[in-house]
Amino acid sequence: MLELAADPGVPLLERVKLCAILSSNLDEFFAVRVAGLTVLRDGGGSAGPDGRVAAETLADCRRRVHELEAAQAALWLHELRPALAREKIRVLSVDECKPRERSTLERRFRDEIEPLLTPIAVGSAAPFPFVASLALNMAVLLDDERFVRLNVPSGLPRLVSVGRGGFVFLEDAIAEFLPRVVGGMAIDARAVFRVTRNADFYVSPDADDLLEAVEAQLLQRRFAQVVRVEVDEDASPDLVDLLARELGVARWQVYPKTGPLGLGALAELCELDRPELKESSWRPVTRRPFANRNPTALLQQIRRRDILVHHPYDSFDASVGAFAAAARDPKVGALKATVYRTDSTSATLTSLVGAAEDEKQAVCLVELKARFDERRNIEWSRALERAGVDVVFGEPDLKVHAKLALIVRRERGALRRYAHIGTGNYHASNASTYEDLGLFTADDEITADVADVFNAVTGRTTPTSFRKLLVGPWFLRPRIMEEIARVAAAARAGEPASIRLKMNSLVDPDVIDALYSASAAGVKIDIVARGVCVLRPQVPGLSENIRVRSVLGRFLEHSRIFWFQTGDDVHVWIGSADLMPRNLDRRVEVLAPIEDLRLRAEIALILDALLADDRFAWELDGDGEWRRVESGGSSVSGQAVLMQRATKRAKKR
Repeated sequence: MLELAADPGVPLLERVKLCAILSSNLDEFFAVRVAGLTVLRDGGGSAGPDGRVAAETLADCRRRVHELEAAQAALWLHELRPALAREKIRVLSVDECKPRERSTLERRFRDEIEPLLTPIAVGSAAPFPFVASLALNMAVLLDDERFVRLNVPSGLPRLVSVGRGGFVFLEDAIAEFLPRVVGGMAIDARAVFRVTRNADFYVSPDADDLLEAVEAQLLQRRFAQVVRVEVDEDASPDLVDLLARELGVARWQVYPKTGPLGLGALAELCELDRPELKESSWRPVTRRPFANRNPTALLQQIRRRDILVHHPYDSFDASVGAFAAAARDPKVGALKATVYRTDSTSATLTSLVGAAEDEKQAVCLVELKARFDERRNIEWSRALERAGVDVVFGEPDLKVHAKLALIVRRERGALRRYAHIGTGNYHASNASTYEDLGLFTADDEITADVADVFNAVTGRTTPTSFRKLLVGPWFLRPRIMEEIARVAAAARAGEPASIRLKMNSLVDPDVIDALYSASAAGVKIDIVARGVCVLRPQVPGLSENIRVRSVLGRFLEHSRIFWFQTGDDVHVWIGSADLMPRNLDRRVEVLAPIEDLRLRAEIALILDALLADDRFAWELDGDGEWRRVESGGSSVSGQAVLMQRATKRAKKR
């Protein structure tokens, strides 16, 4: 992501956005992954699968993060900031402000910022105040040796406009007028700092009320262990020592920064109305089966044959939204859906409420433990319950991660089911930037399986089998392993054999060992992994036949595809699961088969486009290093190819 942010061929504000996303991703990395390693280190845990103890991994993380953030700061300070200034978007220090700009800054400080500041002195009778995770603060040492903590208001824009395209960081404005905030006292030292707290939590499987248990854990999260302290690089050692002592961290948990803290705030610049500095806008197309918004006609189309949609190339509202809205058909008797992450514009939630108001069966499986969306999901749960929807939560130790919606309709004296099975959440705004797949089907066996998934969760029962779906945690792992073994056996017998996988993360040791064995058997394996990949490709004697790549671009690659082929025999699955122990063993996950040859051909084109990308692709080598794919001439973006296909398809309609 940082390498792409440094690419001058990417529009300027898109580069700034990538720089901001990098900081946000690092925040989550520390709040979850580093936090987990810190707990292991403090508990003296044993070595992991890589033979290393947590302290060793943490030391490597620190080194790599320092390198990454130093490169990010240099990119911002020496390339992006000057490039923005050339486009009359000026991010200024206070000293760089002209008299009129400084006057505007002083007025805005007086009217909009100063009333929200609360200096808190620390002493024998005043303990160190609470510091919220990821909130900016200022540490101030006065000349009478008093220490004062000053909040940087989180409800204000981080970049303060001073007019004519000029902006000053909020903390810089506060620092400039700091003497008036501390009563005119002389200031010996000051520094901006920010803490990251452990954002993970554990809910006991014996919890009597899951909703109350999650709420209690959310409260505890606010006061969780500090795992990182970021501070200005030029902060005085005495001030840093004081912060480390009061926040209860070791010096190795303190991260000095050369650039501004929390560069995720640069996303504010991307909201500016400067279309010439951004990617051209993309308007998702509507597939032919969804052109008629009549719910009865839509369900008839799905009954005729399966439909595959690919977001954001295909419209989410016109497909998933239209499917959920089909519940208003008077012959529909039930609507069931899962909620892992969603938003205020969710057509699925609106349709559930509408179904309940029409006295139809409305069931929603809400995953309260969706990380960082727990509070929102609690609020949705209560709103749905008030509307009469039957809200069911997953078990404390079993997340519901499957993306499912089911409609039951009375037709010719019998009941018929219709299902949507997706790779992404029912989140309309995310669907404009997250790449995902969705299958609409009326297949009797698949829809019966979807109904059984709902019943297993709502009834807290253990299913004995499924007809066509691969469902975790009960049957997903063994079936994936069987598919890999089947392809490997075919290769050993001299048949053409290949595996193509697309996912967010590949971490599971057993699956990786099986892929190594398949490679040794002669199976050609292509993997597109957006995030973490523990498998090492191109290692002689182990994985010569495996190629791993990651594709970036204007959309975040999020779909999961599993393609297993021996000769002309092809098994293709899409769904919610990554190849990680938590997905295979501790979550309700669903993979759906793609049996229609026409839909398989569409998925083949998606994989072909990403595997041919030489504009935004990186490949993983045997040493565990990602290297950017170099274009042999005119470069090709896989996502651009898919956009062109979607546009051409819309014109034919």
